Amino acid sequence: MLNRRTFSQEFKRQVVEELLSGESSAAQLCRRHAIANGLLYHWKEQYARGKFNNEPTAEAALKDRIEKLERLVGRLTLENEFLKKGLQNSLSQSEKNGRSSTNGSGSSAASGKDANS
Repeated sequence: MLNRRTFSQEFKRQVVEELLSGESSAAQLCRRHAIANGLLYHWKEQYARGKFNNEPTAEAALKDRIEKLERLVGRLTLENEFLKKGLQNSLSQSEKNGRSSTNGSGSSAASGKDANS
């Protein structure tokens, strides 16, 4: 079984800051530290979001906010659909039982009486 290396947040932050400063290219950093290119860019994204005890960039902070709001909209949409189906089921059950949900009594259509009499 392969042993996975773990890197400290400080190390990740230093590598990303070196990349962002332009001192070394991504390829140079990957070779020097024996890390995958994809891992370096994953760290860069985490750095932008402030995951390494640093200030997040404005763009990353906005992306986080958008993601949170999208999750909230999704959850509320699901709840709304669930409640609509529940209401429809409740109404159909009351109609099957001969009860109307208006005014707590049967409507004229449900009782077969004319509303004007």
